[in-house]
Amino acid sequence: MSGAPLDGQVVVVTGAARGVGALLARKLAARGARLALVGLEPDELKNVTTSLGRDAACWTADVTDRVEMTRIAEEIVAHFGRIDVVVANAGVAIGGPFLDSDPEAFERVIQVNLLGSVTTARVFLPALIDSHGYLLQIASLAAITPAPLMSAYCASKAGVEAFAHSLRAEVGYLGVKVGVGYLSWTDTDMVRGADKDEALREMRAKLPWPANRTYPLGPAVERIAAGIVRRSPHVYAQWWLRGTQSIRGFLPSVISGALGQREMRRVQPALTRGAGVRRGLVGRGGAADEAERSSDRHTR
Repeated sequence: MSGAPLDGQVVVVTGAARGVGALLARKLAARGARLALVGLEPDELKNVTTSLGRDAACWTADVTDRVEMTRIAEEIVAHFGRIDVVVANAGVAIGGPFLDSDPEAFERVIQVNLLGSVTTARVFLPALIDSHGYLLQIASLAAITPAPLMSAYCASKAGVEAFAHSLRAEVGYLGVKVGVGYLSWTDTDMVRGADKDEALREMRAKLPWPANRTYPLGPAVERIAAGIVRRSPHVYAQWWLRGTQSIRGFLPSVISGALGQREMRRVQPALTRGAGVRRGLVGRGGAADEAERSSDRHTR
């Protein structure tokens, strides 16, 4: 596809089996990129890879496994000859009260979203330094404003945002650009899974516009793809997220203060109905992650 914005560039996307990662791979391929997909679900990954044509390949891996990810990074360079862009997109989530969260699931959110992104950067940065490439870290509105019933996810996304900003300063003089991608509630398996929690669903519905909406996946991913073409330092999947940067200093005190506490009292009946239920990872991606870890435990 000569003349396309990403013509011939090799792009690695983690968490590429479904949702944002899968659609982003398709949009980048349409812009001429050659795709290396990484994820946990081999059948889903193969389906996405096949849809992209012969300039795509996939690798099955847990992004928190540094040894496995190091091997995959080497194999991708050997297969394609270079790496120009890496999108650290893999992520999982849980919803509900902190004390009702399954401790292993809570820690897994931190491991995948934060430490998995750190591992992704660690293993691919040497190739990006060689190519003067671009690393895009997918964060979230949750990095800008914390919210009750989402403590693990907010902590992990605030962490990856700070990590990416720090990394930008470290590697910029080496010719590597680092961006942070922000998404609000977008129509994915993860968000649909989170909405099954009654209290979280009720609380989200009462958020002020435009944060109370679930946004279609297509336009959101189109904005991310355009940001990758520009190698932008900040990429906003919904237009209004840019404006939250100017008021983010005030948001924690508002959300955790009177407003957040009032909403917690309002959803107390739903919290009571769900009391004692241990919340695990949400969505089909979360189920795949739990199945993979269960399989690993059984084979040890």
